[in-house]
Amino acid sequence: MADFLGDTTSLLRRTPELLRALLTGLPDSWTDTPDTDLGWRPRDVVGHLISAELDDWMPRATRILEHGTSLAFDPFDRFAHTERDRGATLDELVDRFAQLRADSLAQLESTATAADLNRRGRHAALGEVTLRELLATWAVHDLDHIAQVFAGLAGSRDADVGAFKAYLGILLRRDDPSAVPG
Repeated sequence: MADFLGDTTSLLRRTPELLRALLTGLPDSWTDTPDTDLGWRPRDVVGHLISAELDDWMPRATRILEHGTSLAFDPFDRFAHTERDRGATLDELVDRFAQLRADSLAQLESTATAADLNRRGRHAALGEVTLRELLATWAVHDLDHIAQVFAGLAGSRDADVGAFKAYLGILLRRDDPSAVPG
């Protein structure tokens, strides 16, 4: 039988390492481009991940473990990072995220067990959700935003690749998701 909790935390533990290896020390010429026209730059993504560590994943897991469905999750401000992180460098944000993620995983490992995975909580818009669903969403959320970081980095060289763009799905998806070569 798969170790859902261990496997999920294994992936979650890698996100800060990946972001540190990918982003730390890169010049703004690489990191100042959003993934799409109205999207987020890598620093916005890291700021959003910080917000999720502070106000989303563990607070909601704790709410499930302590209150079940009797108390809905608090709303999550997806844009809290905008003002909060205004003066921080990307390297500082990556470091802060890494520390917060380590703290979150330590808390998760000390409070949740495999026996808790089917416990339910209440999301205001989605209704009842399980701890398993919340943790799976946390991991996939990381992957979604990592893809967004890669798209922003690739987008910083969109104009420089010239005709080769026809072969670069990561750039084509920025313009039209249906245009990716198969």
